[in-house]
Amino acid sequence: MLAKRIIPCLDIRDGRVVKGVNFQGVRDVESPVRLAEYYNRSGADELVFYDITASAEGRGLFGDILEQVAAQIFIPLTVGGGIRTLDDFDRVLKRGADKVSVNSGAIADPSLIGAAARKYGSQCVVLSMDVKRVDGQFRLFAKGGRVDTGIDALQWARDGVAAGAGELVVNSIDTDGVRGGFDLQMLQAVCDVADVPVIASGGAGNAQDFVTLFEQVPQADAGLAASIFHWKEVRIDELKRTLRAHKIPVRL
Repeated sequence: MLAKRIIPCLDIRDGRVVKGVNFQGVRDVESPVRLAEYYNRSGADELVFYDITASAEGRGLFGDILEQVAAQIFIPLTVGGGIRTLDDFDRVLKRGADKVSVNSGAIADPSLIGAAARKYGSQCVVLSMDVKRVDGQFRLFAKGGRVDTGIDALQWARDGVAAGAGELVVNSIDTDGVRGGFDLQMLQAVCDVADVPVIASGGAGNAQDFVTLFEQVPQADAGLAASIFHWKEVRIDELKRTLRAHKIPVRL
Protein backbone atom coordinates (compact mmCIF):
# COMPACT_ATOMS: atom_id res chain seq x y z
CA MET A 1 0.00 0.00 0.00
CA LEU A 2 1.26 3.47 -0.84
CA ALA A 3 2.08 5.82 2.02
CA LYS A 4 -0.79 8.08 3.01
CA ARG A 5 -0.10 11.79 2.70
CA ILE A 6 -0.73 14.45 5.34
CA ILE A 7 -1.33 17.86 3.78
CA PRO A 8 -1.78 21.20 5.54
CA CYS A 9 -3.80 23.83 3.70
CA LEU A 10 -3.12 27.56 3.69
CA ASP A 11 -6.34 29.47 2.95
CA ILE A 12 -5.16 32.94 1.93
CA ARG A 13 -7.21 36.13 2.10
CA ASP A 14 -5.69 39.60 1.80
CA GLY A 15 -2.24 38.06 2.05
CA ARG A 16 -2.87 36.26 5.36
CA VAL A 17 -3.76 32.70 6.32
CA VAL A 18 -7.35 32.57 7.58
CA LYS A 19 -9.81 29.88 8.71
CA GLY A 20 -13.56 29.67 9.14
CA VAL A 21 -16.36 27.20 9.91
CA ASN A 22 -18.62 25.93 7.12
CA PHE A 23 -16.91 28.56 4.92
CA GLN A 24 -18.16 31.31 7.29
CA GLY A 25 -16.80 33.30 10.25
CA VAL A 26 -13.31 33.62 8.84
CA ARG A 27 -10.57 34.74 11.24
CA ASP A 28 -6.89 35.57 10.88
CA VAL A 29 -4.27 32.91 11.66
CA GLU A 30 -0.72 33.73 10.56
CA SER A 31 1.68 34.80 7.83
CA PRO A 32 1.63 32.21 5.02
CA VAL A 33 5.40 32.38 4.68
CA ARG A 34 5.99 31.58 8.35
CA LEU A 35 3.47 28.75 8.32
CA ALA A 36 4.92 27.27 5.12
CA GLU A 37 8.39 27.17 6.66
CA TYR A 38 6.96 25.53 9.80
CA TYR A 39 5.19 22.81 7.79
CA ASN A 40 8.29 22.16 5.72
CA ARG A 41 10.14 21.40 8.99
CA SER A 42 7.29 19.45 10.56
CA GLY A 43 7.04 16.52 8.16
CA ALA A 44 4.16 17.60 5.91
CA ASP A 45 4.11 15.57 2.70
CA GLU A 46 2.76 18.43 0.61
CA LEU A 47 1.34 21.90 1.05
CA VAL A 48 -1.77 23.45 -0.47
CA PHE A 49 -2.05 27.21 -1.07
CA TYR A 50 -5.57 28.52 -1.80
CA ASP A 51 -6.38 32.15 -2.49
CA ILE A 52 -9.94 31.73 -1.25
CA THR A 53 -11.43 34.95 -2.62
CA ALA A 54 -9.68 35.21 -5.99
CA SER A 55 -12.49 33.51 -7.94
CA ALA A 56 -15.29 35.37 -6.19
CA GLU A 57 -13.47 38.68 -6.73
CA GLY A 58 -12.60 37.87 -10.34
CA ARG A 59 -8.86 38.44 -9.96
CA GLY A 60 -5.61 36.51 -10.13
CA LEU A 61 -4.10 35.08 -6.96
CA PHE A 62 -1.39 36.70 -4.87
CA GLY A 63 1.70 35.92 -6.95
CA ASP A 64 4.29 37.61 -4.77
CA ILE A 65 3.16 35.73 -1.68
CA LEU A 66 3.15 32.48 -3.65
CA GLU A 67 6.78 33.04 -4.64
CA GLN A 68 7.74 33.69 -1.02
CA VAL A 69 5.96 30.53 0.14
CA ALA A 70 7.52 28.39 -2.62
CA ALA A 71 10.98 29.65 -1.63
CA GLN A 72 10.49 28.33 1.93
CA ILE A 73 9.61 24.72 1.17
CA PHE A 74 11.07 21.60 -0.39
CA ILE A 75 7.86 19.60 -0.57
CA PRO A 76 5.29 19.59 -3.41
CA LEU A 77 3.12 22.72 -3.54
CA THR A 78 -0.40 22.78 -4.95
CA VAL A 79 -1.82 26.21 -5.73
CA GLY A 80 -5.40 27.27 -6.42
CA GLY A 81 -7.64 30.31 -6.54
CA GLY A 82 -8.67 32.31 -9.58
CA ILE A 83 -7.43 29.67 -12.04
CA ARG A 84 -9.53 30.26 -15.16
CA THR A 85 -7.21 29.84 -18.15
CA LEU A 86 -4.07 28.06 -19.31
CA ASP A 87 -2.24 31.33 -18.80
CA ASP A 88 -3.19 31.14 -15.11
CA PHE A 89 -1.73 27.63 -14.95
CA ASP A 90 1.44 28.87 -16.59
CA ARG A 91 1.73 31.85 -14.27
CA VAL A 92 1.49 29.92 -11.00
CA LEU A 93 3.74 27.10 -12.22
CA LYS A 94 6.41 29.64 -13.08
CA ARG A 95 6.06 31.16 -9.61
CA GLY A 96 6.78 27.90 -7.82
CA ALA A 97 3.70 25.66 -7.91
CA ASP A 98 4.18 21.95 -8.62
CA LYS A 99 0.48 21.30 -9.18
CA VAL A 100 -2.45 23.57 -9.95
CA SER A 101 -5.85 23.25 -8.34
CA VAL A 102 -8.85 24.33 -10.38
CA ASN A 103 -12.40 24.63 -9.08
CA SER A 104 -14.73 27.44 -10.19
CA GLY A 105 -12.69 27.97 -13.36
CA ALA A 106 -13.36 24.39 -14.45
CA ILE A 107 -17.05 24.73 -13.64
CA ALA A 108 -17.23 27.81 -15.86
CA ASP A 109 -15.21 26.10 -18.61
CA PRO A 110 -14.91 22.31 -18.23
CA SER A 111 -12.61 22.14 -21.27
CA LEU A 112 -9.92 23.75 -19.11
CA ILE A 113 -9.27 20.41 -17.38
CA GLY A 114 -8.42 18.56 -20.57
CA ALA A 115 -6.50 21.46 -22.09
CA ALA A 116 -4.33 21.76 -18.98
CA ALA A 117 -3.77 17.99 -18.78
CA ARG A 118 -2.63 17.89 -22.39
CA LYS A 119 -0.25 20.82 -21.95
CA TYR A 120 1.17 20.12 -18.49
CA GLY A 121 0.29 16.47 -17.81
CA SER A 122 -2.48 15.01 -15.69
CA GLN A 123 -0.20 14.89 -12.64
CA CYS A 124 -0.24 18.69 -12.63
CA VAL A 125 -4.03 19.09 -12.72
CA VAL A 126 -5.87 18.88 -9.40
CA LEU A 127 -9.65 19.14 -9.53
CA SER A 128 -10.89 20.65 -6.27
CA MET A 129 -14.53 20.06 -5.38
CA ASP A 130 -16.56 21.88 -2.73
CA VAL A 131 -19.47 19.55 -2.05
CA LYS A 132 -22.61 19.85 0.10
CA ARG A 133 -25.68 17.70 0.53
CA VAL A 134 -28.76 19.25 -1.10
CA ASP A 135 -32.06 17.33 -1.21
CA GLY A 136 -30.26 14.02 -0.72
CA GLN A 137 -27.74 14.66 -3.49
CA PHE A 138 -24.04 15.46 -3.28
CA ARG A 139 -24.08 18.86 -4.98
CA LEU A 140 -21.12 20.77 -6.40
CA PHE A 141 -20.64 24.36 -5.21
CA ALA A 142 -18.63 27.17 -6.81
CA LYS A 143 -17.13 30.53 -5.80
CA GLY A 144 -15.55 29.26 -2.60
CA GLY A 145 -18.63 27.32 -1.54
CA ARG A 146 -20.98 30.26 -2.07
CA VAL A 147 -22.91 29.15 -5.18
CA ASP A 148 -24.89 25.94 -5.73
CA THR A 149 -24.18 24.90 -9.31
CA GLY A 150 -26.92 22.27 -9.41
CA ILE A 151 -24.29 19.79 -10.68
CA ASP A 152 -24.17 16.28 -9.28
CA ALA A 153 -20.76 16.07 -7.60
CA LEU A 154 -20.23 12.38 -8.34
CA GLN A 155 -20.85 12.88 -12.05
CA TRP A 156 -18.53 15.89 -11.96
CA ALA A 157 -15.81 13.72 -10.42
CA ARG A 158 -16.26 11.09 -13.14
CA ASP A 159 -16.17 13.69 -15.90
CA GLY A 160 -13.16 15.47 -14.43
CA VAL A 161 -11.11 12.29 -14.24
CA ALA A 162 -12.14 11.31 -17.75
CA ALA A 163 -11.03 14.75 -18.98
CA GLY A 164 -7.59 14.36 -17.45
CA ALA A 165 -7.60 15.48 -13.82
CA GLY A 166 -4.85 13.55 -12.03
CA GLU A 167 -6.09 14.11 -8.49
CA LEU A 168 -9.29 15.12 -6.69
CA VAL A 169 -9.58 17.22 -3.56
CA VAL A 170 -12.99 16.59 -2.01
CA ASN A 171 -13.95 19.23 0.52
CA SER A 172 -17.15 18.67 2.45
CA ILE A 173 -18.86 22.00 3.16
CA ASP A 174 -21.06 20.18 5.68
CA THR A 175 -18.07 19.26 7.85
CA ASP A 176 -15.61 22.07 7.03
CA GLY A 177 -14.14 23.57 10.18
CA VAL A 178 -16.60 21.69 12.43
CA ARG A 179 -13.96 19.24 13.67
CA GLY A 180 -16.35 16.34 13.90
CA GLY A 181 -14.41 14.09 11.57
CA PHE A 182 -14.12 13.70 7.82
CA ASP A 183 -17.25 13.14 5.74
CA LEU A 184 -16.67 9.41 5.26
CA GLN A 185 -19.87 8.77 3.32
CA MET A 186 -19.12 11.50 0.81
CA LEU A 187 -15.49 10.46 0.42
CA GLN A 188 -16.38 6.81 -0.10
CA ALA A 189 -18.89 7.78 -2.78
CA VAL A 190 -16.25 9.77 -4.66
CA CYS A 191 -13.60 7.06 -4.29
CA ASP A 192 -16.08 4.57 -5.76
CA VAL A 193 -16.32 6.56 -9.02
CA ALA A 194 -12.74 7.89 -9.34
CA ASP A 195 -9.57 5.95 -10.17
CA VAL A 196 -7.17 8.78 -9.30
CA PRO A 197 -5.86 9.83 -5.87
CA VAL A 198 -8.55 11.38 -3.66
CA ILE A 199 -7.60 13.89 -0.97
CA ALA A 200 -10.05 14.17 1.92
CA SER A 201 -10.73 17.68 3.19
CA GLY A 202 -13.06 19.19 5.76
CA GLY A 203 -13.80 18.11 9.31
CA ALA A 204 -10.59 16.89 10.94
CA GLY A 205 -10.59 17.67 14.64
CA ASN A 206 -7.94 15.36 16.06
CA ALA A 207 -5.47 12.62 15.16
CA GLN A 208 -8.08 9.90 15.54
CA ASP A 209 -10.09 11.44 12.69
CA PHE A 210 -7.19 10.65 10.33
CA VAL A 211 -6.96 7.10 11.66
CA THR A 212 -10.70 6.67 11.09
CA LEU A 213 -10.44 8.15 7.59
CA PHE A 214 -7.76 5.75 6.39
CA GLU A 215 -9.27 2.74 8.15
CA GLN A 216 -12.84 3.38 6.98
CA VAL A 217 -12.06 4.75 3.50
CA PRO A 218 -8.79 2.97 2.62
CA GLN A 219 -8.97 4.25 -0.97
CA ALA A 220 -8.42 7.81 0.28
CA ASP A 221 -4.89 8.80 -0.63
CA ALA A 222 -4.40 11.76 1.71
CA GLY A 223 -5.91 13.80 4.50
CA LEU A 224 -5.92 17.58 4.34
CA ALA A 225 -6.58 19.94 7.24
CA ALA A 226 -5.98 23.51 8.26
CA SER A 227 -6.95 24.85 11.69
CA ILE A 228 -5.85 21.88 13.81
CA PHE A 229 -2.39 22.12 12.24
CA HIS A 230 -2.27 25.93 12.26
CA TRP A 231 -3.07 26.14 15.97
CA LYS A 232 -0.68 23.23 16.65
CA GLU A 233 -3.43 21.20 18.27
CA VAL A 234 -2.21 18.31 16.14
CA ARG A 235 1.45 18.15 15.16
CA ILE A 236 2.17 16.37 11.93
CA ASP A 237 5.14 14.34 13.20
CA GLU A 238 3.08 13.08 16.14
CA LEU A 239 0.10 12.38 13.87
CA LYS A 240 2.27 10.24 11.61
CA ARG A 241 3.56 8.23 14.54
CA THR A 242 -0.05 7.64 15.61
CA LEU A 243 -0.98 6.50 12.10
CA ARG A 244 1.97 4.14 11.94
CA ALA A 245 0.99 2.67 15.31
CA HIS A 246 -2.34 1.81 13.66
CA LYS A 247 -0.53 0.05 10.76
CA ILE A 248 -1.31 2.91 8.36
CA PRO A 249 1.68 3.53 6.08
CA VAL A 250 3.16 7.03 6.22
CA ARG A 251 6.52 8.65 5.50
CA LEU A 252 8.31 9.57 8.72
